[in-house]
Amino acid sequence: MLAIRMQRNGRSHYPTYRIIVQESQRHPLSGRVVALVGNYNPTTKALTMDKALIEKFLSNGAQPSSRVALILKKNGIKLPKWYKESPVKKNAAKHADKLRKNQPKEEAPAEVAEADVANEAAAETAAETTE
Repeated sequence: MLAIRMQRNGRSHYPTYRIIVQESQRHPLSGRVVALVGNYNPTTKALTMDKALIEKFLSNGAQPSSRVALILKKNGIKLPKWYKESPVKKNAAKHADKLRKNQPKEEAPAEVAEADVANEAAAETAAETTE
């Protein structure tokens, strides 16, 4: 079975990728490539690809990787009906109940609230006596 995947090349901290067609059991770096169908530079978002050749391999059953499928879809290449998109993973927080945003709102303690009310009442009576 064939796979359409990305093969990393370029220098360190500046990757560029070749979009290749390869046997799915092989590792992308093994060197045995059936066809080179494009190039992708993620830093500049530059993309060159042979759309006719990609469509030919897709119609013959080549399975695109999830990242290549996203790139193909963005550039208007229709994926076959049999292709299943990988589900989007959501990061779940460990111990979500301990997060500050999930804690109940703290109300002012009753003693502090009573003291504030008493201070306000004393201030009002002092204002009335000075008038």
